[in-house]
Amino acid sequence: MGQLGGKVAVVTGANRGIGRAIAVALARAGASVAVSARRAESLDAVVEEVRALGRDCLATPADLLDEGSLDALAEAVAGRLGTPDVVVANAAIAGPTRAMHELTLAEWRECVATDLDGVFLTFRAFAPRMIERRSGSLVAISSMTGKRPLAGRTPYAAAKLGVIGLCRTLALELGPYGVRVNSVCPGAVNGPRIKDVVREQARLQGVGEDVALRQFTGASPLGRLVEPEEVAAACVFLASDASAAVTGEDLNVTAGTVMY
Repeated sequence: MGQLGGKVAVVTGANRGIGRAIAVALARAGASVAVSARRAESLDAVVEEVRALGRDCLATPADLLDEGSLDALAEAVAGRLGTPDVVVANAAIAGPTRAMHELTLAEWRECVATDLDGVFLTFRAFAPRMIERRSGSLVAISSMTGKRPLAGRTPYAAAKLGVIGLCRTLALELGPYGVRVNSVCPGAVNGPRIKDVVREQARLQGVGEDVALRQFTGASPLGRLVEPEEVAAACVFLASDASAAVTGEDLNVTAGTVMY
């Protein structure tokens, strides 16, 4: 059954990229998985992957900016799969790439609300049942940009650093109930999103995309991007009993770009 055999996991933003890799990795480790995204039909492919591994999979749409939607997600998971053992708050948006003084308040608020408020609302929806059971693991996907400045990305950086603070404080609050709270800080992850980020960084700096890409890979001692499956492996660890003494941590998966 694997190291998560018999456990129930929830992954938001599971329709693509890191979220999809996390959902599949948790299933491969033995967990039944509930997956969510804004559009239910976008989850079809990951549901097929999870079920092909012989695991139960529930797909439910959820809107990070609608607290009622996240409460409904928690109810649906409890009704179908039971109280989750792990919740991975992965869903987020990249937000704009522009100088701070050129941003509108609406752009700032959309990014911070999605990437920080969304984690708060997700954890708030699931924490009460974990507290009642006196066990559980909450994992938020933050970013190395919450630790290492990236020009033109102020709302995203602020939100991701906020996620780290949220997780550390929740670890203190929920520890007495046996609930662990950690964040994972990926570096530049191979996939469509980093291509968009590189393109926007190139535009912002007036350089070629190859130069902008090397600013990410060149800062890594390993000289490469991170693969989605490597971020997923960190989430499996934090979901498992192997990390029973780990809480309040922000785990870097950056190919060495960030070491603090």
